[in-house]
Amino acid sequence: MIDSYAPGDDAEVAATAAQAGADIVRDLYGRHLARIDKGGGDFATAADVAAEQAILDVIRTARPHDAVHGEESGQTGTPDGTRQWLVDPLCGTLNYAVGNMLVAVNVALRDGPAAVADPFTGEVFITDGHTARLRHNGSDTPLTPTSATRLVDVNLDAPFPNAPGFRAVDLLAHPGFVEHFRPRVVSTTLAVAWVAAGKRAAYVTDGGDLSTNLHFAAGIALCRAAGCVLTGIDGAPLGPTGRGLLAAADPETHAHLLSLIRDRA
Repeated sequence: MIDSYAPGDDAEVAATAAQAGADIVRDLYGRHLARIDKGGGDFATAADVAAEQAILDVIRTARPHDAVHGEESGQTGTPDGTRQWLVDPLCGTLNYAVGNMLVAVNVALRDGPAAVADPFTGEVFITDGHTARLRHNGSDTPLTPTSATRLVDVNLDAPFPNAPGFRAVDLLAHPGFVEHFRPRVVSTTLAVAWVAAGKRAAYVTDGGDLSTNLHFAAGIALCRAAGCVLTGIDGAPLGPTGRGLLAAADPETHAHLLSLIRDRA
């Protein structure tokens, strides 16, 4: 575990923290875990809480002066400071609770390095803000986006703030979509990291500004560093006025999906 302040090691702090959370998620998998109701049909489990605590322990040890926004523990430190960590300890809680292993652990320094860990494959996707790599079995390899799979992950989970102008289900029914792509619905932001890694051609989700959303920030950082094309579903840059996310492996895939979205809208 990193235990001293070294600014150049932020990517390693993110990776170590994400791995710590992933270890908890994997260790608790398959157990009967009580659900903690968060309202609106959302819930957490003891695995969410324990994983977040493990992540916070790493960050607070390595970066004691930084602010942290955790999904389960909320905000600690000054949120408008220059350094804020965004922590999503278990993205895909419903998947996890029903025995589905498609989940992710997301840790990102706002506008900086980030990591996404897959608890069950042992893969950790890491970016220092400039390059993106996959760490697996003790070695690092560069992430290389590609649209070769033709698989596009589409988030069908509520809310749908841009309906009826944009509805993801309409995109899946578009003849032009099924002619060129194959849909997937993973229901976790692990799929965003997969775009950076070449396991998905693209990812599409409704929403508002997701650039600093704790569920999406790490995946977005990975995609940016890997050279993916990132905009909102309207083609506008990500930011305070953003609308959802369209992350594509290359410009051609991005342009094609954007045209389909606009056609449906």
